[in-house]
Amino acid sequence: MSVSKAFALFMQEAPAHAKAWTQAAEGLDAASALDKKTEELAYIAVLAATGNTSGIPFHVLSAKLHGASRQEVVSAVLLGLPAAGSVVIGALPSAVEAYDGQSQ
Repeated sequence: MSVSKAFALFMQEAPAHAKAWTQAAEGLDAASALDKKTEELAYIAVLAATGNTSGIPFHVLSAKLHGASRQEVVSAVLLGLPAAGSVVIGALPSAVEAYDGQSQ
């Protein structure tokens, strides 16, 4: 799995910040009571709802690796539709393309 170009540049240009970010993310992951598949699906929903689509392919592939179906990924993307509105629809292409192996 590869990270977005923006995240790769972040790791290259600010390694100390990237290390701190990674440590925080790993700590939060360890503290989570969710199984990895559920956690990834929830994170995909958050990314879609906030319009942060650059991380969608990475997390879709991780969700798929942990057993998520294509329909579960689509449902996760669209979960925030009532609260966040149509912004989540913008994440659908990158999610489906990542799941189907057409990106990154």
